[in-house]
Amino acid sequence: MKKIGLLIAAVVMTVSAAFAQIQNPVKWSVAAKKINSKEAIVNIKATIQNGWHIYGQNVPDGGPLPTTFSFKNSKEYALNGKVVESVKPKTKYEEVFKMNVPYFTNEVIFQQKIKLNGKQARVSGKVEYMACDKNQCLPPDEYNFQVTIK
Repeated sequence: MKKIGLLIAAVVMTVSAAFAQIQNPVKWSVAAKKINSKEAIVNIKATIQNGWHIYGQNVPDGGPLPTTFSFKNSKEYALNGKVVESVKPKTKYEEVFKMNVPYFTNEVIFQQKIKLNGKQARVSGKVEYMACDKNQCLPPDEYNFQVTIK
């Protein structure tokens, strides 16, 4: 009898998990644009679901997880400066952190200038970020990207 009860519980949990909605409020995309024969810009775009936000890159110490970028080393290119944001982040006071924190809603494009060492390059890396709404924050997540500059 116990085995049947455990089997039923396992089936119910499996079916429930299958129907549970996985929250993924941030969609990422990447594109590159060549400026001239030696330079390009990599655009990493976050499209954020209504009611959600991600944090900016410059969150003070003791605050939430900032959005961070890391690029794989390559002989094909070199980074030229730091990742810049296409729009200025909004700022709000968050009681839980006792500080003002920068954040983005709707859409933001992060841009990284690249110095090309040849005619083309494959740029890859990852974004680490945290998405929150007014009730919850999801665990930190990553977006791995790759784009070819020709």
